[in-house]
Amino acid sequence: MKDKIKLIECPRDAMQGLKAFIPTEEKISYLNSLLSIGFDTLDFGSFVSPSAIPQLADTALLIPKLNLDNSKTKLLAIIANVRGAREANMFEHISFMGFPFSISETFQKRNTNSTIEESFSTVEQSWNICDRSGKQLVVYLSMGFGNPYGDKWNSEIVMQWTKRLVQLGVKIISLADTVGIAKPDDISNLYKQLIPEFPSVEFGGHFHTKPNEWREKIEAAYNNGCRRFDGALKGYGGCPMADDELIGNMPTENLISFAEENKINSELNKTELLSALNSADQLFSKYNQHI
Repeated sequence: MKDKIKLIECPRDAMQGLKAFIPTEEKISYLNSLLSIGFDTLDFGSFVSPSAIPQLADTALLIPKLNLDNSKTKLLAIIANVRGAREANMFEHISFMGFPFSISETFQKRNTNSTIEESFSTVEQSWNICDRSGKQLVVYLSMGFGNPYGDKWNSEIVMQWTKRLVQLGVKIISLADTVGIAKPDDISNLYKQLIPEFPSVEFGGHFHTKPNEWREKIEAAYNNGCRRFDGALKGYGGCPMADDELIGNMPTENLISFAEENKINSELNKTELLSALNSADQLFSKYNQHI
């Protein structure tokens, strides 16, 4: 059996681009179905301005209704500023806060209405909040494999920002293929450089992908040391701030298939997984037509 992979299920990313609001009770039901599967982490909601992501304005209302007592899955919430970090910090059941730190100046302004340097200050303050409360900050290097805006990108830029984040104390960094343009060679080269250079850091992969490109992205990351992967059942979702046309998330079932084919241990409840896949179809088919 090969090294176990850590699966992070991201219903927050799947839902956030829907214009039709999913009622809170329906969100709760879906999230509870995911909590019974055995994922390491559930990226379940975000503490951002409701005007920016109205779909997730009810995140705080979800937490008391989640079935966490019999689940080993930990909760992650996305934040975009210090106010969001303070709000997320109020909930003891949230283990991780995730911050989208873009190495594309254009996208950082689009996503969090701040420059890269201003966002780095937010990361520092958010890390301090997490550190004091025993939570962990997950930093997503969004546009980590390039960007469509013409902003300069290369592996040296990725390395530079990673070094600054590590010096700050960040222990989990996920390279984000925000618009689905990552090439296998770039994926391989980045993990090949980063993982040996920063052995104390857990590096992940948050890939968006076209249906025919998912396998090559997982293989390139896994074969070069990545053991943390984000996904969303059925590949729903994408970043509404990235472009007019959303590129879907990495389908979690594809990650699971890759693990099984390669005899990688993922320790999931397959019965509950099948039930959740059916629930995802029902939920997103109901609201997807409004995208």
